[in-house]
Amino acid sequence: MNCLVCKDGTMIESFETYFAKLKTGYMIIENVPCMRCKQCGEVIFSMSVLEKLEDLIAAYEKIQSKIFIVDYRQAA
Repeated sequence: MNCLVCKDGTMIESFETYFAKLKTGYMIIENVPCMRCKQCGEVIFSMSVLEKLEDLIAAYEKIQSKIFIVDYRQAA
């Protein structure tokens, strides 16, 4: 699969750290599976990963804290 941004790079399976701003603070989710362009570094998440991220964010948003750090592989 070619990159949607640079058009020349090849997308490879990788892992990314995802940052989300919540109403009460911030959430950092490490080791999120993604596709990354070897040339420009653009990152794309699959729909199933995005849905799981939304579920994780919704669950942790109910807890009152300023910063959350979650490992995707352990939480998914």
